[in-house]
Amino acid sequence: MATAQSATATDLDQYRHDLVGYCYRMLGSVFEAEDAVQETMLRAWRSLDRFEGRAALKSWLYRIATNVCLDALEGRERRARPMDLGPAAEPLFENLAERPEVTWITPLPTPDELAEQRETLRLAFVAALQHLPPRQRAALILCEVLKWQASEAAELLETSVASINSAPQRARATLATADTGAPGELDDDAHALLERYVTAFEAYDIDRLTDLLHEDAVQSMPPFSLWLQGRDDIFAWWLGAGIGCKGSKLVPVGLVNGMPAWGQYKPAEDGGYEPWSVIVPEVSDGRIAELTFFLDTARLFPLLGLPDRLP
Repeated sequence: MATAQSATATDLDQYRHDLVGYCYRMLGSVFEAEDAVQETMLRAWRSLDRFEGRAALKSWLYRIATNVCLDALEGRERRARPMDLGPAAEPLFENLAERPEVTWITPLPTPDELAEQRETLRLAFVAALQHLPPRQRAALILCEVLKWQASEAAELLETSVASINSAPQRARATLATADTGAPGELDDDAHALLERYVTAFEAYDIDRLTDLLHEDAVQSMPPFSLWLQGRDDIFAWWLGAGIGCKGSKLVPVGLVNGMPAWGQYKPAEDGGYEPWSVIVPEVSDGRIAELTFFLDTARLFPLLGLPDRLP
């Protein structure tokens, strides 16, 4: 096992994906998570020659990453989803209100290295984590998500094992008050359902879409605080203020927050198709329960390797 003293740049880099997943759960932003991991690697590399090598490299890196995240979280508001900030509103254009990027949970491309952890990368779960105090959040992620021993987490957080053992209990009580939903299995049926959704959405076939969405389905569109509750209101939006999405093309981008996701391009006035959103769905009981349309395409499309225009 590599120690911090014997580590090379390659040894450090093998933990990058896992650290991004950890920092993302802590911070709620893929961009902040990437920055935190980069800072973690820089701090680790700069201090390799001064570290005595008593700890395993992985534990040492997670200690640095935790401190970076705790520093970033100090004195700031938690990131959220539109549903966390107020009630659903009517599907009217005048109800749109944009908030700064720092307000929102952002989507995370889910590489193969993190695919097994997909349930704890779901948008609702990550948003629920933000309700926890930062150190309690770290304890829960380390022990409940990453399956560290309480003694390991206690050493990293410089606290007692008893404190670590009680932190997840308090955290679970907090999470119980947040609506994390009941995720469906990402099985063949779910994949088939989502493929039918793509076909129906590109055709803008409301009748077929009606069969695919739950009656009480939810739609949100960060960075706008407006969110919609109920299939009728969602379709009222699509046929009203959102009619510009008719004729859109959807391009698959693999897993985002553990779910199949698509880049949406809507028809451009000058021909072709222009970026509009990253669509992250949620499936429950054989239908789509939630649709999140992330509209920050200027940053998200390059992150997902999507072109800036379709012919």
